[in-house]
This record gives sequence, structure tokens and C-alpha cells, in this order.
Amino acid sequence: MDVVPETAISEVDGERNRIVVRGRNLADLAGRISYEEMCALLWGSAAPALGEDRVRAARALPREGDLKSALASLTNEDPAFLTAAVAVAAARHGQSIEPDPALTHAADFLRMATGSADPARASALETYFVAMAENGLNTSTYVARIVASTGASAPSAMLAAFCALEGPLHGGAPGLVLDALESVGSADRASAWVRSQLEAGKRIPGLGHRIFTGSDPRATILEAASAQLPSARLLPIARAVRDSANARREKPLYANVELFTAVLLEAVGLSRELFTATFAAARVAGWCAHIAEQRATGKLIQPNARYTGPPSL
Repeated sequence: MDVVPETAISEVDGERNRIVVRGRNLADLAGRISYEEMCALLWGSAAPALGEDRVRAARALPREGDLKSALASLTNEDPAFLTAAVAVAAARHGQSIEPDPALTHAADFLRMATGSADPARASALETYFVAMAENGLNTSTYVARIVASTGASAPSAMLAAFCALEGPLHGGAPGLVLDALESVGSADRASAWVRSQLEAGKRIPGLGHRIFTGSDPRATILEAASAQLPSARLLPIARAVRDSANARREKPLYANVELFTAVLLEAVGLSRELFTATFAAARVAGWCAHIAEQRATGKLIQPNARYTGPPSL
């Protein structure tokens, strides 16, 4: 079976509950480096300033207000341009707001999306951008690599990745978490709510992960970032839901990244309609790295399916 067997970009270590990016633990990066520096790391730049210079200088604005249309219109394959274009198209949300190259990428995104680049909220969003920039061969990244392996352009691979990210089982999940936390209502109701959901056989958004055996390391990062925001009104409820699920004797459930993503994105002032686009604005840096790595191999990805139909006669 043909797979993507090797990458020098990142490792998702489910047993040790960590994500390693170019040899560095994500937990040591988020909250300590800028998104521009994360781009430089992902793209293999020797100098961190290279990521900053390229991203800030190339923060161009496609005129289409729709994110898919903006991606489809791109022809420039420079990674910084692509990163900037996705972020700006997402933040713009139909508004005529021009980018400000004097601001950091995260701060400018927040300014265009909400009308304000409040330093505390911009700092929290920067942590989110760094934490979400790369996560190995997740579904959208794998889709990007498959498309790139055909020799298609980088913007085509980006568009395919975003379409995969849009689904509720991938990038569309934070909105579902927001609904769940709102329905709990208060932290003191969390235990009974978790128990009732599980007894009814319902999945709880924001809990459980296919790879990590314990808590998603990004959940820990985003919980800490949310705790710095007085506007994080849902944080006590999210923590109570997490703690109640962790306390289960037979099969504890641990937080995944979506639980505290919903808390943080709402706290910085983003509307839920922008949650998936904001995820894309962060993850596009990783997409760029994987697209470049895949195209450098010159190899087509063409997996085989395991046939389960009736036997041949």
C-alpha cells in the first residue's frame, strides 16, 4: 500500500502526548515564539526573521470575500503569500479592511476580524496560531499532500485541504463545542451533564482523540492561554466538563484541542462563523510545508483499498 512514509516536518507522538516540530516540542514553542517564527521553522528557514519578513511583506488581499473563492483565485505559489492570503480572506469576512504590515500576523488578523487588536487577545490568538500551525498527517494535510503529489499547483492543494477542514469532524468541531458548553450552563452542572450524555450514548464534543492516549498537548496550551483572558467566560465550564470526564473510573475521556479552542476563539471576540477559517489561517503554514515536501519527492500518492466485496467467480 502506497503511503506517505517519511516527513522531516513533524511527529505526532500519541504515546507521549506530544507534538514535535522540526525536533522541537510544540509545548516549548506555543506562547514563546511568534507565528512568523513558526512559519520559518516549518518552512526550514535558517533565520527566524525570514518568516517574519516574508509573511508581513506578502500580506496581500484577494478581492473575493469568500475564502474558497480567494484560494481558488491564487496563482502565486510563494508560501508567505498563501499564508497571508488565507488569513486575510478569512478575517475580512466581507469587510473592506486593508491589512496593516506593521502589525504581527495574529494581531492584524484579529484587527480585521473584530475591529480591534487588543494586545492581550492578540497574544492569545498568536498562541493559538502557533499551536495549530502543524499536526502531522491529519486529514486536511494528507489531502493537501495527495493533491500536490499529482503535480497540481499549491493553491489547488490548499483549496482541497480547506474543503477537508470544513467538515464538522475536523475543523468544524469548535462550533459544536460551543453549543455543548452553552447547554451545560454552569460549572456545577458539568458532572451531571457529562454523565447524562454518556449514559445516552452520545459523543461529547471536545473530548477524546484518535491518537493521544492522554490529554491533547494543544488543549493544555490553549487552556493556559485562555486563562489569561478575563473574557473567557466558558473556561470554568470547559474545565469542569474536562475534569468530570477525566474522573471516570472505567474509561477516562481526555480533552482534545477543540474544547479549549472554542473557549479561546470566543474569548478573543471571533464569531463562530470564523472559527473554521481561523483554523485554516493557522494550519496553512503546515499545509505549505507539507505541499513543498511532497512535491520535492516527485512521487504520486496512490493508496490501494482493501477489497471487502463478494469473491470473484
